Formats: sequence, C-alpha cells, structure tokens
Amino acid sequence: MVERVDVNPQLITWARRRSRHAAATLRRRFPKLDDWEQGAWSPTQKQLEDYARATHVSVEWLLLDAPPEERVPIPDGRAVTRAEARRPTPDMLDTIQQCHQRQSWYRKFARATREGAVAAVGSMTLDTDVVDAATAMRAALDFELAERRAAYAHSPARLAQSAEELGVLVMVNGVVGSNTRRKLDASEFRGFALVDRDAPVVFVNGTDMKPAQVFTLAHELAHVWLGETALCDADLTARAATRAEAWCTAVAAEFLVPEIELRAQLDESRAGVEEAQRLAKRFKVSPLVMYRRLHDIGRFHRYAFETAYEKEIDRLREQRASRKSGGGNFYNTQPVRVSKRFARALLASTLDGRTRDTEAFEMLGFRQATTLRKLAERMGVA
Repeated sequence: MVERVDVNPQLITWARRRSRHAAATLRRRFPKLDDWEQGAWSPTQKQLEDYARATHVSVEWLLLDAPPEERVPIPDGRAVTRAEARRPTPDMLDTIQQCHQRQSWYRKFARATREGAVAAVGSMTLDTDVVDAATAMRAALDFELAERRAAYAHSPARLAQSAEELGVLVMVNGVVGSNTRRKLDASEFRGFALVDRDAPVVFVNGTDMKPAQVFTLAHELAHVWLGETALCDADLTARAATRAEAWCTAVAAEFLVPEIELRAQLDESRAGVEEAQRLAKRFKVSPLVMYRRLHDIGRFHRYAFETAYEKEIDRLREQRASRKSGGGNFYNTQPVRVSKRFARALLASTLDGRTRDTEAFEMLGFRQATTLRKLAERMGVA
C-alpha cells in the first residue's frame, strides 16, 4: 500500500494561488491536483514534497490546519489597492528575505572592518525641502547635469556605482536569486529600500524597463537619505500612497531634472511631446521622466501626460520585444544582482577563510568553488 499524506485541501489550493502559477501548468505536473483540492484524493509524501517545491512553500506549511496569513515584512508604500495585488508573491517575499540575509552579513562585516556608518542614511526628513534634498543627493552622487552622458538615460549602472562608493549596497535583479525560471513582476513592485546605518540596501526590479529602473533607483536612494525602509511602486504616473512615497518621488524627479534648469531650457513655442523629447536628450533622461516633469510644472495636463506616457511605454515594449534576448555573461551579471560592493567583500572574506564556502554560495547564488574563484578573479579580489 502506498502511504498518502492527510492534507487539508484548502492548503493545496492556497499554495497554488499563492504561487500564481496557472492551474493548467500545475495540472500537467500533478494530474491529481483537482482531486487533491476537492479532498477526493491525497498526495504521497514524495508528491507533496514535489508540490511544495513547485509552489515555493515548505512541506511544513502544507501540513498546517489552515493557510497562514502572510504579510509584506517591510513597510508597504505601494499605491495598489486590489486585494490580489496586495497579497505578496513568494518571488517578492524570497527576494526581500535574500536581501535581508546579505544585509545582515554585510552589517557584521562593516562593523568588523570598522567601515563606519553611511553618512547619508537618515540625513533628511520629510520636512526637508525637495529641491534642497535633490541638490544634496546630486552632489553626493556626482550626478550633476554637466557630468552626465547619454548612457544615463538607458542604464542605472553609473548611478549605482556612485551609490555603492558611498556605502549603499545596490542590487538590480529581474529573477529570484539566480533562478531564471522565477522572474520578478514589475507590476507587483519596482523596488525597495532596506535602511540600515551600516549596510543600507537598495533593490531595483530588473524586469522593469531601463528608463524606469533609473527613476526607481533615484526613488529608493531618496528613501536611504530619508532613513525609511519601504516597498515601492516608484511609479511616475500613480498618486503616492504615503507622504514618504510622495516625497521620495518628488525628490527623484527633481534629482533627475532640476526644475530651475528645466524652466530655463523650456521652449514654450514647441508642442508638448516634441519639446519633451528634445529636453529628454538635453537632460540625459528618458522621455518618461520628462513627461512627468513637464506635468509637474503645469506644461502637461494630466490626460496629456498619461497619454504621452502610455504611448512611450508601448514603444519601449515593442522595442524590447523586437530584440533578441541573450543569456548575458554570468560573471558580469551576478555581481550586479547581489551588489558589487557586497560581492567583493564576501569573496574576499571567503577566500581568507573568515566566511564558510557554503554560506557564500547561498548568498551569491551558485554552488561551485571554481565559480567562486573565477568570479573573484574577474572582480580583482583573488
């Protein structure tokens, strides 16, 4: 006789919905799924373990009497109101947990090596003038308009580098860890900040479009200066859910496009969209950001702003869909996913014998010692 596990059918259904996998997809792997959910049949221990892995839950959770109530483990500043959107996915929860794990390790490392607290953390408040805040951040991050290049509009790399030089761990990733089968959803969240004086972390959802990533990074860095941890939409069109989100969005917009310079460069005789595109090139930002700034100063009414914004989003989506997606170079990609500053510190500590290989593998997202050594060589650590 095959021994079957007595499981509350509600837990089977809960795990499926929580995973957001299509029922048809799970049925192909688990033909008896409908029977399990209806209580007409029970899975074997092996089937239950496989189902737990497929839905990203623990077996222990599936053996509870009732589904657990999960909450976002950090302050939620997203503007979404739908219950389904508010329910956190395992992908988002695992990503936050992984970032917390890296932050905890780096905090100990920073204290052991006497790096000192990151001066920017909590240096501003919600009462700090938006223009003053953005001006101070631009100076600290060497992001003045005169220093920018065209590439700034397309990649957050240079801004991330400047932030890391100040002590902020910047992680840009579009998957959970290094699991390419678990892609993050930009419609669920665009980024978050885990504020800590010794090891502040900023995470940017890498599935979002590059121009949106730059704005998200600026928004999350504003959270670091503000000293508040938050999960964010960082949406240029949405109305902020909290005062902190409104402040960080305003600071990010001013940081990228200073209003005084924008008004000085504005040509009132040009049509709105045409002028926005010209100014976007002048300020080395995307048209998306410029549409928002022109709306901020009253040049675009709400409807015109949202219409132009959606058209640009559609154009970017078509552009991205037409490109052939390459796998990329692991040794270039992985340090960006986990923060280059964090990766260098962890690799050095592991090679020196202060951190166990197994702990490093878990936080770096691979399991081979040869990969660790090669990554260390590529990053100039070995």
